[in-house]
Amino acid sequence: MAKKAVQQIMLGTVTKNEAQAKETLQAIKNAGYDGIELNGFMIKPTSFLVRAMTKAAGMPVGKGGSFDWSGLMREAGLAVVSVHEDLGSIRRDPDAVIGEARKFGTDKIVVTGMYRFDYSDREAVKGLADDLNASGEILKKAGIQLLYHNHNCEFRKVDQKMTAYDYLIENTDDTCVNFELDSYWPTEAGVSALALMKRLGRRMRLYHINDRGTRLSGPSMTPILKSDSMELGYGNMDLESLMEQALAAEVDAVILESHKNWADKSPIKSLQLSAEFLNRFL
Repeated sequence: MAKKAVQQIMLGTVTKNEAQAKETLQAIKNAGYDGIELNGFMIKPTSFLVRAMTKAAGMPVGKGGSFDWSGLMREAGLAVVSVHEDLGSIRRDPDAVIGEARKFGTDKIVVTGMYRFDYSDREAVKGLADDLNASGEILKKAGIQLLYHNHNCEFRKVDQKMTAYDYLIENTDDTCVNFELDSYWPTEAGVSALALMKRLGRRMRLYHINDRGTRLSGPSMTPILKSDSMELGYGNMDLESLMEQALAAEVDAVILESHKNWADKSPIKSLQLSAEFLNRFL
């Protein structure tokens, strides 16, 4: 059975010290979740620039780089389903990344896309596929799976027929590179997330789930409403069909990642509300 997990990026504002992190992880466990997906830049000291960039994007990472995350997770009874890392770190020091995965008891490292990268440049995307294959082969020898996590930029086209995501699917080695599909971002890009799931099949080893809608009420100022992240079941995505497909593909975990637009501005309340949806399936 797939685990239910929460992406650590949601937790920066409620893990300001170890005592608060302990309370937050216990609340996650009490809501029915089984695990956490950690981020490399949140579990070790990071530069001021990284913290400033994430805060500017509305998702502050906090200062948890010095916390004993292994101990905190064990105490809360939560598993680490995977660790997000950047491809540059894997290429520079794969042994450190492998050690990090083993420290947290996970066999999955996830690449979360490329910063300042032109996904419309076919040669650049070819280079990315080659780098993923090379890194995936190294991790595979250590018993670690390499997965690629999408945003919306991968749905830019490298030619008239093929998106960057198409290229990555077709040009990565399925024995050592697979996928963590985030269904919010293709939906935002006008692409069918369900069709992508069916195409990936068992190559989708983890599933990032979110809903999309609006909190605005009353008359609209213009005919167009701004959409944003929503708690599961409170937006207008067909999450039931997406969940059914994810479970049919036997994903190892379904991971909640909602973006800053939380109910009552509280990530804890938000993940509790989303747990009501997830608990119907898992």
